This record gives sequence, C-alpha cells and structure tokens, in this order.
Amino acid sequence: MYNEKVCGILFSNTHDDIITDLTEKRTLGSVPFGGRYRLIDFPLSNMVRSGISQVGVITKYNYQSLIDHLGSGREWDLTRKVGGLHILPPFGNTTHDGIYRGKLEALRGALDYLTHSKCKYVLMSDCNIISNMDYTPLVEYHIQKGADITLMYKTVNVSEEEAAVSTLVKLDNTGRVCDVMIDPKTEGMNQLCLDVYVAEKDLLVDLIREASAKGEVSFDRSVLQGKKDSLKIYGYGYDGFIEDIYTMQSYYRANMDLLNPEARKVLFPADRPVYTKIRDEVPVKYGIDAVTKNSLIADGCIIEGDVENCILFRGVIVKPGARVKNSIIMQGSVIGSKCEVSHVIADKNVVFNDYRVVTGTIDYPVYLAKGSRV
Repeated sequence: MYNEKVCGILFSNTHDDIITDLTEKRTLGSVPFGGRYRLIDFPLSNMVRSGISQVGVITKYNYQSLIDHLGSGREWDLTRKVGGLHILPPFGNTTHDGIYRGKLEALRGALDYLTHSKCKYVLMSDCNIISNMDYTPLVEYHIQKGADITLMYKTVNVSEEEAAVSTLVKLDNTGRVCDVMIDPKTEGMNQLCLDVYVAEKDLLVDLIREASAKGEVSFDRSVLQGKKDSLKIYGYGYDGFIEDIYTMQSYYRANMDLLNPEARKVLFPADRPVYTKIRDEVPVKYGIDAVTKNSLIADGCIIEGDVENCILFRGVIVKPGARVKNSIIMQGSVIGSKCEVSHVIADKNVVFNDYRVVTGTIDYPVYLAKGSRV
C-alpha cells in the first residue's frame, strides 16, 4: 500500500488571520465546528482513513487547546510505538525563532521530524477546508505522474472575497500546473487550490534548506509559483463536497449547512467517520415547554425554551421563555430566560442575562467572544 510510505504534516495555524475573532485565543485547527468537532478533525481523520499512521502537527502559538484536544492521538488510532501523532511545537528547533512567517519557515522548524522519518512521501494539509476525502488516489496519481509535487484542487465558482485569501492554479492538458495566482482579485469558475500537497520527502527537505538559505518563507510563492517551470508540479482534481473557511461569514454558513440532511450525509458517511475527542456527557434534557426544530444539539445541553435552526455544543443551557434561532452556541454558554437570540456566533462560556435581545443577519452574524456576558 502506497500510504505506508507516506507521513503527514498538518499546519494548525495557517490562515489564523481569516477568522481572527475565533483564533485570538486558539489555533485555527482547534476552532469548534458542527456541535462536537474541531477543524483539525477533518484533515486528520482523512489522513488516518487513508492509511497514514505517522502525522506531525505544526503549531505556532495559542496551541494549548489543540494539545488538550489531540492528546496522545488515541481517538485517531495514532497512539503508537512507531509513527503515531507528533506535536511539533514552534521552539522545537534551536535555530528557529518559533514565530514563523510562512509554511517554509514552519517546515524548517520540523526538519528533524522529516529527516528522521522513514517515509518516502510527505502529505501536507491546512485546516481550513472541511471535507471527507480519501488521499490514496492523490498519492497514487503523484507516483503515476512521476511528479515532484502534486497539489489538490477543486473547480468552483470563486467569489472575489474568497479568491483574495486563496491560491488559484491553471493546468495544461497534461495536468501540469502552468500558472499560480496568489490572492488574486478575480471571481468566477477557477481551480481553487485546497492546500493539500504531496511531495517527495528528500526533495521537500532540499527545498526547505534552500529556502532557509535564501530567506524565503512562502511555500506558495517560492515553490509553487517560483518553481512551476523547473519542478514537475501537477494538479489532482477533487470533485467531492468541501466547505472552505475563509471569513467569519463562511464559517457561519459552513456550520449552518450541516442542518441540511444531504450535506450531513455527504460529510459524515457511515463508512467514513470523522474522528474526534470523545467526552462522556449525559443526554440532552428537554423541559416540558421546550420546542426544538431543525437543530443539532450536543450531549449535556438543557433545553427549556425554543431552539430553531441552531447548532448547540455540549453543555449549553437555554432557559424558559428564551428563543434561539439561526445561531451557533458553543460549549458551556447560557441563554437566559426570555432572551431573543438570532444569527449569533457565541463562543465558549458566553452568558446571556435574562431578557436580552441580540440579533444579527445571515450575512453579518453577531460574534460574542469567549467568556462574554451580555
């Protein structure tokens, strides 16, 4: 099996600046999603289901919640004597200052992990794309093409806002990348790079060392764009379901899409589960006057009011007379009696005092920071 020769690298902090409200005190990878998951669960589960049993997670700062979530990797079957899960802290390399400015600098801090690995190929991924995919065909395509680097892309209708924080590519008729556009001001049907790459390990190590000597930090600019003519860089098209997190609005919409049974069926098929840290909680408790419609409600919640089109994380309390609609309420938050809450993203442990009214819109949901009181 090809993937026995593959190790994984996950960038937990790349794109932290796209949803700064949620990443002020945590990495992008540990941002909660869908009532029980973290964003890192999706690429990490994809790697494990694809047969990759050695994964390194590159951190930068604010990674305490990420370490708490990943632990030893038991939920992903990565508690192993050989391979397994490796947390790669920013100060693990004494020649690296830890606050990296791009993927190449981040990889420089992980050089010891790469050089000591016995893998032949490295599969790298960010945490901003939510999907349920098998990486095996990507690795097989990379080997078949004799490529130096293979990137995964999806042909989608890209908005100007999404393109402004993304990398778009163009391919020739052989599938080789012939153009790379970084943060372009464009829109329409384009090949959106999903920030998933396969590379020969030895080549990647050489590229990291070369970039370090030249002071280069950006993988997209220095390697994909700068070496597209000298390296054999190919694109592998993915036609499955994805959610791209690139703004707070896109994060809100991606969560709300889970209220569609068809979207849940595609993202969480029975034969391809998404693994996450399991916490033992009591079942949801519903009061005698509680009303719930089209909502995802996690264990440990107490519902005594009205909840409609919402995603509630563990331990949320909705008190009598409260009405919560079209909102994402994270772990441990409390909605007081007679509150009116609509189109809100409430981070962990937010408390709404009784009789409060907080409303946003579908395009501009109101965000309440962790531990806020309203």
